[in-house]
Amino acid sequence: MSDVLTAQSRKIVTAIPGPISQQMHQHRMTQVGFGVGATLPVYIDHAHGAILTDVDGNQFIDMGSGIGVTTIGHTNEGVVRAVTEQVAKLTHTLFTVTPYAPYVELCEILNRVTPGSFAKKSALFNSGAEAVENAVKIARKFTGRPDIVVFDHAYHGRTNLTMAMNFKIAPYGNGFGPFASGVHHVPMSYPFRDGNITGQEAATRAIHYIEKRVGAAQLAAIVIEPIQGEGGFIVPAPGFLKALSDWAHANGVLVIADEIQAGVARTGKMFASMHEEGFEPDMVTIAKGVAGGMPISAVTGRAEIMDSPTPGQIGGTFGGNPVAAAAGVAVMRQIEAGGVLERAQAIEPILYSRLEAMKAAHPVIGEVRGRGAMIAIEFVEPGTKNPNSAAVDAVVKFCHQNGVLVLNAGTFGNVIRFLPPLAITDAQLNEAMDVVAAAIASL
Repeated sequence: MSDVLTAQSRKIVTAIPGPISQQMHQHRMTQVGFGVGATLPVYIDHAHGAILTDVDGNQFIDMGSGIGVTTIGHTNEGVVRAVTEQVAKLTHTLFTVTPYAPYVELCEILNRVTPGSFAKKSALFNSGAEAVENAVKIARKFTGRPDIVVFDHAYHGRTNLTMAMNFKIAPYGNGFGPFASGVHHVPMSYPFRDGNITGQEAATRAIHYIEKRVGAAQLAAIVIEPIQGEGGFIVPAPGFLKALSDWAHANGVLVIADEIQAGVARTGKMFASMHEEGFEPDMVTIAKGVAGGMPISAVTGRAEIMDSPTPGQIGGTFGGNPVAAAAGVAVMRQIEAGGVLERAQAIEPILYSRLEAMKAAHPVIGEVRGRGAMIAIEFVEPGTKNPNSAAVDAVVKFCHQNGVLVLNAGTFGNVIRFLPPLAITDAQLNEAMDVVAAAIASL
């Protein structure tokens, strides 16, 4: 363990990628399918807190958390202990054959902490896309209706149904069709590009599309990310989510909040839906940060909705695996014990102050947005709102070469998103922002 608990600092000792990583990558290209990409082909040997150490000894400040997964930090001691103990006891039986306690324990916690002041139940799966698929299945079963509505700039996964739900076809869906039917895309509230449209006005626009192009009588559910992830951390205008929800419930339509990237303490609340007063989705899809890096996901929702499928209609061989479920219990207990939400809240003003200062100095930044430890900057051609993906590519490359792992995002490829582990220190966070500032200044 002493090797894993590496000095918590940024350190570059070779070219990036280093010689061992380059050798490993060459071998990887002969063994791994080409469609499995690599944003930064440095091969990580170990990690702790907010520091990734590659096989060449380079140490990177992680500002991506494996796209929002290691929210409470890499190799969190509580998660490591829970996984170690569970893997020595039981690794698999299949919950729908012979059940076990960690599955039920995690469901109990999720039922307690998700938004909504009503009785809830949960079911566990493997991935975010699988959670979305099952939420749609359950909504269709409960309502007896076939269609669903999703939003511009949305991302929901890489399965057949979720590819149909994504806004952007490339790279996720090119050549993989035909896709599932019954999926309808409507306009999202995107304040930076909507001008002065209020949340209520943006909702009215979306509802007009729904009523004219789908019809409420056909519609099982609205599926929406309370803060869009891959779409560029788009935070809808206040009132948008509540107005949509009010219309949906008045028309017998369910609301599914896709909290896979924004949920589990990432935004400074347990779930991003909780930032919108009065917004209580009927179902929530959960994955990524829920288990500290172990593969598990969940659908949590109103008990009567979750009970609509009959036994055997929901489940899967590995869904709710006991080792992953034990990790989930460990993560959620730590969050409930206190300090994690507060850390996300403390990270927000640090990131905002640093990034707003960069925006003031560099007109290539059009907007800083987000909540908690889920903050993004959108790059534009100076003096316009035209997307500037070339600037993003240059900034990302500079950061990677200088020991800071950042991720791009956005429908137009012109957003850099920051999803640091909440275990990051203020010093590490500011050091990462120093590198980002130098990258932008170098444009």
